[in-house]
Amino acid sequence: MKLFDVYPLYNVTPVKAEGSFVWDDKNEKYLDLYGGHGVISIGHKHPHYVKSITEQLDKIGFYSNAIQNPLQSQLAEMLGKASGCEDYNLFLVSSGAEANENALKVASFYNNRSRVIAFETGFHGRTSAAVSVTDNKNIIAPINAHNPVTILPLNDVEALETELKKGDVSSVIIEGIQGVGGLDEGTLSFFQVLREKTKEYNVLLILDEIQSGYGRTGKFFAFQHHNIQPDIITTAKGMGNGFPIGGVLIGEHIEAKYGMLGTTFGGSHLACAAAISVLEVIEQENLLDNVNDVYQHFLKEVSNLPGVKQIKGKGLMLGLEFDFEVGDLRKKLIYDEKIFTGGAMNKCLLRILPPLNVTKQDIDVFVNALKKLL
Repeated sequence: MKLFDVYPLYNVTPVKAEGSFVWDDKNEKYLDLYGGHGVISIGHKHPHYVKSITEQLDKIGFYSNAIQNPLQSQLAEMLGKASGCEDYNLFLVSSGAEANENALKVASFYNNRSRVIAFETGFHGRTSAAVSVTDNKNIIAPINAHNPVTILPLNDVEALETELKKGDVSSVIIEGIQGVGGLDEGTLSFFQVLREKTKEYNVLLILDEIQSGYGRTGKFFAFQHHNIQPDIITTAKGMGNGFPIGGVLIGEHIEAKYGMLGTTFGGSHLACAAAISVLEVIEQENLLDNVNDVYQHFLKEVSNLPGVKQIKGKGLMLGLEFDFEVGDLRKKLIYDEKIFTGGAMNKCLLRILPPLNVTKQDIDVFVNALKKLL
């Protein structure tokens, strides 16, 4: 049997990792400024993370959600405290797409409507409902395309209200900061109007914080830059530092009923141990402070790079938009300079998503490499 060939692969085979670095099968060392799509939040092979998972695996790794698992309640309490979102209830899943899938379902149960509003260049996952609200026709199969979805321009208040007035919208889903789409984001005023209008029309506001959450932008969730409170928040990537786990934070005004949601693997003992250890490290090592500190250093160091049109994003969810397509630049960074970065739907954008404990010195290595290549 061969692998189903759906990923274009770089010719690098990582076999070891630690902190912000990975080593390949030839023992070449790479600076990881992409963290596997922003998944690595506290650094590769963090000792507290490894210890927590190992100790949990020695006890019990998995059993079904038909039994008591106190680790789930511990994780919910810690997540509420760390994020300031204590007035929510947590449903645990295994991925970001699954989180968005369940968020959309909860909203539809809540107001008995089906149409969803999403935004241009948004990305919400590859499962049935999640992919239908993603603005990329190339990944939406005919079986997904029947879902009632309206894609609007970002920051267009008039278009938003025109659709909400029709009375059939169940939810609006929006990323705190767009990831795959290219780090575009709603303005402060747009987010505030969005919150006001969704309340007015009894539409649930879903904040997709799959990539922008968990301290990535300098606040725990990106929507917190806009002083709003969504009905539902989804999170995943940085939540388990590489262990598959996701969460749906559901406002207390939304009633839970037995059977309305379910998952086999979500919230396992091992997944919870991983997620708890991530929250402990974020707090103990003051990683949000580091995110904001390194962000300011990054802005200063890249401000005069040749060819840079725009610096996008916040915290350590960053993009450098050049006046040329960056595909060849990414290859040179990987093969010549041994640095991992990311791309986006915007072919001129270089994405930077390092671990939250990346250092200023690591950023300097990247900037010097760019100066050399540019």
